[in-house]
Amino acid sequence: MRPQTEQGVLVLADISGFTRFLSETELEHAHDILSEILQLVVGRLTPTLHLAEVEGDAVFAFAPQDRFPRGETLLELVEQTYCLFLGRVESIRLHTTCSCSACSAVPVLDLKFVIHTGEYIVQALGSGKKPMGSSVNLAHRLLKNQVQEQTGWKAYAMITESAARHLAIPTSGMHPEIERYENFEPIQTFSFDLRQRWAVLQSARRVHVGTAEADIVNTVDLPAPPEVVWDWLNDPRLRSQWFGLTNERPPGPDGRSGVGTTTHCTHGEQIKSVHTIVDWHPFEYYTEEISRPSDGRRMALNTVEIESIPEGTRLHDRYRVLMTPRLLSVPFFRMARPSQQAALGRLAQLVVPPSPPATDRQLSSG
Repeated sequence: MRPQTEQGVLVLADISGFTRFLSETELEHAHDILSEILQLVVGRLTPTLHLAEVEGDAVFAFAPQDRFPRGETLLELVEQTYCLFLGRVESIRLHTTCSCSACSAVPVLDLKFVIHTGEYIVQALGSGKKPMGSSVNLAHRLLKNQVQEQTGWKAYAMITESAARHLAIPTSGMHPEIERYENFEPIQTFSFDLRQRWAVLQSARRVHVGTAEADIVNTVDLPAPPEVVWDWLNDPRLRSQWFGLTNERPPGPDGRSGVGTTTHCTHGEQIKSVHTIVDWHPFEYYTEEISRPSDGRRMALNTVEIESIPEGTRLHDRYRVLMTPRLLSVPFFRMARPSQQAALGRLAQLVVPPSPPATDRQLSSG
């Protein structure tokens, strides 16, 4: 069967400083360090994205466009990948006892991303699958750009106008740039500083309801990876399908979800509760403060934590009652546990793994 054209997301993660690192260090040890870092990047981007190939100092991955009903999830995936990358680089720098030039030169390495959407065909090459087409060529061209020259950033994520539009990614506050390449029309891009984003995430206050301090604990296993489950938890359209109430989440000042974002849970036109995010760690957990809409009184903290398991994702839903007197408030809140468990049961029925590349679908149907 001939490959089919499909619309999808193209992501390139490129290690900057790679050439300098190789030229100034012992090749064998440098190769081991780079292999470890590249494997870390691959491990974080997949299986949410499909790995196309590792291209020297870059990882190329892709996914069908409908894989990201909430475009913010892709940005969060990029940010978390960068945090893991930087954490590993810092760990090598701070904790290594090796005196070789490769370990000493690790801090010259950094990471940048290109996110683009467009048409491509997926071809099976050996045991792998790789998208091909003009959009793929452009995504690779975008690795050579003006962002560092214009901003001084070494670590950044660049999003094309096409990707921002198709994935509904907010670009407010990002650095705009028009890139020009031979045989392509000028392309509008938007970029943000990953090092600055890392600093914000590192300084965030931790508010986490653990099992020992929780008044209500619900647990459910879901047949999809954490990134898919994260969408179902945080996309208001998806959340409304299983939560039992209509969810409305106005975007924050920068169009992103995070600490301070509020969700209104409504029945008809009446707001039943207001959920304000007080801690936000994508693909790990978030904590919401639940308050009463009539007077803003704090009622409970709710930490929703997810972990990867072989069958998909295990979700832990924990509540700590804040209203006093607790002798009366805790039993009252526990009366809601059956409805909470019913909602999680609906989520388990609705959530599905991400769709495979076109070639997988063709092979299974042919």
